[in-house]
Amino acid sequence: MQDQWAEIGRGCDEIIPEEQLRERLAEAEAAGSRLTIKAGFDPTAPDLHLGHTVLLNKMRLFQDLGHDVVFLIGDFTGRIGDPTGKSATRKPLDEAQVAANAATYETQIYKVLDPERTRVVLNSSWLDQLSSADMIRLAATHTVARMLERDDFHKRYRANQSIAIHEFLYPLIQGYDSVALEADLELGGTDQKFNLLMGRHLQQVYGQPPQAVMTMPLLEGLDGVNKMSKSLDNYVAIDEEPGSQYGKLMSISDDLMWRYFELLSFEPVATVAGYRREVAEGANPRDYKYRLAGELVARFHGQVAAEQAHRAFVERFSHGIVPEDLELQQVDVDGPAIQVAALLRASGLTQSNGEGIRLVKQGAVRIDGDRIADPGLEIRCPGEHLIQVGKRRIARVGLVSSVS
Repeated sequence: MQDQWAEIGRGCDEIIPEEQLRERLAEAEAAGSRLTIKAGFDPTAPDLHLGHTVLLNKMRLFQDLGHDVVFLIGDFTGRIGDPTGKSATRKPLDEAQVAANAATYETQIYKVLDPERTRVVLNSSWLDQLSSADMIRLAATHTVARMLERDDFHKRYRANQSIAIHEFLYPLIQGYDSVALEADLELGGTDQKFNLLMGRHLQQVYGQPPQAVMTMPLLEGLDGVNKMSKSLDNYVAIDEEPGSQYGKLMSISDDLMWRYFELLSFEPVATVAGYRREVAEGANPRDYKYRLAGELVARFHGQVAAEQAHRAFVERFSHGIVPEDLELQQVDVDGPAIQVAALLRASGLTQSNGEGIRLVKQGAVRIDGDRIADPGLEIRCPGEHLIQVGKRRIARVGLVSSVS
């Protein structure tokens, strides 16, 4: 349970209440039962991007722990329009737009979720059945004063900006989804906290045990500043072609790389912590960015596509002088890493470590297109790299560690 909890809490902003979720997980494990984990997505656009996979990854974790996952498509709520973070009333989508967008989601989510263990539901299947009297009873469970405590409503009210009555219904209806599904845990972004807590409130009103709530951070886009968004063109789409995905991920800053490892990678927490220590001790962060980009591209397109994207990226940044028939040679490393000078000698590009050190200091050595300035730099294993010495000596090497 302790190891499970470390992964469950990974990257999480808040769990409300944490002790309740711990207890339910422990009870489920003891009884051999499963919790119902819910996350909702309004189909406001046809493409999902890496920002959406922050929740999908957490859902996949709960699947791997044996629990039931419900991917809720908010086709009904999408027609209302989520007011979260909006400074003006949002124009609702029509039914045709919502249906078209929702149809694309099912094919995309299975790049992360296990289709055999995923239940996909449309909230229109129960919300369309509510009568006018049912909707009035639902509206009676909350007050205008409590609604105005919500940050975006409060700001608009104070600024004398209009708030339409139907916008107050959105959090109520999202909360009712938890009642309909009898959810044990709901996942959502930090911007959805008010709506998620509404689910807890309404479950108690309807006589159900209240769900726990887990909020996840909004993933920063490629610029490292704004949240990932198609409108800001700082996104990586799930369905984007492998080379484009790989190149975009390699463009992020070294600091942002760790954020992406935390929220997007399936590497264990302890493994990522080890990567950070190695970089702090002098390892090249680019090598770990290769790992991250390769993992994510492989998840969405397969391992072969990821390897091809890596090779294409390396060749593109080696000034186009790489022969097409350059064969991959294996270099066996006696340990977890090898210094640059030793690698140059092992790959046949220099006659000795001393020659390699001299060439590095002269600025004549590039690895994967990057000029190397530190002769003591260690290259981690395993990995595949393009090494250049001057303009004529080139090798593509695959590092294999003899240490398991």
